[in-house]
Formats: sequence, structure tokens, C-alpha cells
Amino acid sequence: MATKQSGSINLIDIFSEFKELKNIDRQTFINVLEDSFRNVIAKMYGSDANYDVIINPDKGDLEIYRNRLVMEDDDVANPETQISLSEALKIDDEAEVGEEITDKVEFSSFGRRMILNLRQTLASKILELQKENLYIRYSEMLGQVVSGELYQVWKKEMLLLDEDGNELYLPKQNQIPTDFYRKGDTVRAVVVQVENKNQNPKIILSRTSPLFLQRLFEQEVPEVHDGLIAIKNIARIPGERAKVAVESFDDRIDPVGACVGIKGARIHGIVRELRNENIDVINYTSNINLYIQRALAPAKISSMNINDEEKKAEVYLKPDEVSLAIGKGGYNIKLACMLTGYQIDVYREMDEADTEDIYLDEFNDEIDQWIIDALKGVGLDTAKSVLALPKEELMKRIDLEEETVDDIYRILSAEFEEE
Repeated sequence: MATKQSGSINLIDIFSEFKELKNIDRQTFINVLEDSFRNVIAKMYGSDANYDVIINPDKGDLEIYRNRLVMEDDDVANPETQISLSEALKIDDEAEVGEEITDKVEFSSFGRRMILNLRQTLASKILELQKENLYIRYSEMLGQVVSGELYQVWKKEMLLLDEDGNELYLPKQNQIPTDFYRKGDTVRAVVVQVENKNQNPKIILSRTSPLFLQRLFEQEVPEVHDGLIAIKNIARIPGERAKVAVESFDDRIDPVGACVGIKGARIHGIVRELRNENIDVINYTSNINLYIQRALAPAKISSMNINDEEKKAEVYLKPDEVSLAIGKGGYNIKLACMLTGYQIDVYREMDEADTEDIYLDEFNDEIDQWIIDALKGVGLDTAKSVLALPKEELMKRIDLEEETVDDIYRILSAEFEEE
């Protein structure tokens, strides 16, 4: 058996183009290199099955050896897999018919065109590998908070770059309305989606997802991170307000106090990250009556009717508590509904002075239902509660046309005049 001859071909110029590869281990890179060289060999000689490719990417060395079967001089049918005895003896003076002999192939003989083809093939395979690794890496990071440097802002999304220069996308709808960043700023968000259309990974981030708020609690509150406190549910109106229901698995730990921290130290860091989003932390309970009461805080409920089948709750409060239950912009009641999963309708308790009052639902034959629902949504559920408000204030609260408000006042006033 003939031995392999020494010698190597320097390909540093080719290897240097890919030496800064990230997230690709050494062995995988060598395999990609070998596959690329074998593709070139197969194109030149029809097959690479009888070739050995030895690569040392650190030094830029490549050695290619061809293995052929020694045949009688007149019996050579395929010069790529067979070699005549007379030619074999020039390589190894001990060569014999029936043996396999190995000779070195000079890569320089491939020519400029084939070397260019190699470079293109290698670049294509490396790009495919990088895309695959990127997709796998971020698929495993779904639900985790990542940081990226803001590179460019477009109308519908922002482009961030992670520490390896990979592109991350933060769509407009996933940004907090009050978010404001300049190029070069560091942005934190949670990975919510990893697309792979046409083998082109796209990593989608979000700062509005309830999961982002949960991850921030896990980072800021050790008891949540360690599993001593569980976040049972989160309701968010990004940039405005959020409600978080928590439960402790240790009777010695006050879950609300632990999440807020001394003088609000723990919650303040989260609030700042969320652009001063107001966060209410409440104790979770499986008692739906108590859960709804806590969700509507700071309002104090006088009485409540629950319909578990339809997931609805009628809540009655004193007149001065209604605005607290509704909250600024209706946020408090919206979040309470989101948190508990129940449709909560707020009604004011009528005292003796209100016995002649009439619920708005009784006017649905004269006033459109959507207007009645809008009025009830801001705590105005009776005729007198609407009439007690100045016209300008009513227009401001539910954004109605002046003509529509005049019609409402006329219809409601007429009812009392008739009486």
C-alpha cells in the first residue's frame, strides 16, 4: 500500500473570510468546509467517493488525496477510480495490481473558476448554517427577556441588534405607546415569536405582552424567581395600568408586600421600565366574589350578584365609589374584567333620594344601546346621574357629538317632566 505524500496547499485567503463566525463550533465548520470541497471535486471529476479531504482551518491548510485501484495497463476503464500499473509504479515503486494506491491532488490545478465556485458554495453553506443556528437558538429563548441595541426605526417596527449582530424586530403594536428611544439605546423586550419563512429567521419581540411584565417581576422579586410566590394572572393596558394577582406558597410571606418591596423599592424598577405604568398588585383567591372585590380596588363594593355560567357580575356601590371602580379612562374596570375573566357591570346604590330615578336600560327604545353602554362604562347608569353632569363634561367623558348629548338630555328630562 502506498503512503500519502507530504505537502499542503495554503488557503488562508479563503478561510479568513469565515474565521469570525459566531455560534458555529469548530467541528461543524470543518464539516461544512469538507462538504464544500467535495462539491467542487464532484463537479470536476464526476464523483468524490474515492477522495479524502483533510482540512486544518487554523492554518488554512488543505490536502486532497485520490484513492485508485491498480489495474493492468490495458484494463483501465475509468481513470478516476483506476490507475495502470505503470503509472502506479511512478507513485510507489512497490505498487501491485489489485492494491489501492493514493496520490495527492494539487488544489491549484482546479483553476480560478473552481476556486471561485468553492468560495461561493462555502459562503452559501455557512449562511444557511448561521440561519439555522439562529432560528434554533431563539426558538429556545421564547418567553425570555433579551436586550438589543436600537439600530433603525421604521414606521411599523424597530430594528435591534443583539450582541452578536443578529437582527431583532420590535413591531409598533408591541411597543409601549410612550416608548421613546434613540439610535444606540439599549432596549429590553421579551421574545414572543420566531418565524422561519423561506429559511430566513425573524425574531419578534414585545414590550406590551403580559409575559414581559411577569419576567420583570421574576428578575426584581427573588421570591417570584424562586417559586415561593406565584403570579396567577396579569392584566395590562400597556403604558397606562396593570393589575397583577399573586399567591404565596409560604404562609410567612406576604406576596403583595414582597412584590412591592420596602417603600416600593422593587416595584419602582418595573414601573420605570414600563414607562411609569401604574401597577396594582393584589392577593389572588379562588373565591370569585372576593377576587372581584380585590380587582376593583380601591372602590368598596356594597353588594354583588354573580352569574358563574355566563361569567357576569353585577356590582353595586355607593355613588361616591362608582368613579373609583370605573377608574380614569375606564381602566380600572377594564383591567378587573381582564384579570377575573368576568364581565363586570357597575351600578350605583340608590338611596331614598334616588327612588324616583330610572336605569338607562329602560330608555333603549329611544337611545341607541351602544350609547347606553358607553354611559354605563363611565359609571352613569341612571337618568339622574347623567342629567347631573354638565354637557361639556359628558361630551368629554364619552366623546359624543353635541347634538347627540342634547338628544340624550331631552329624552331623559322628558321622562321626569311627564311624571
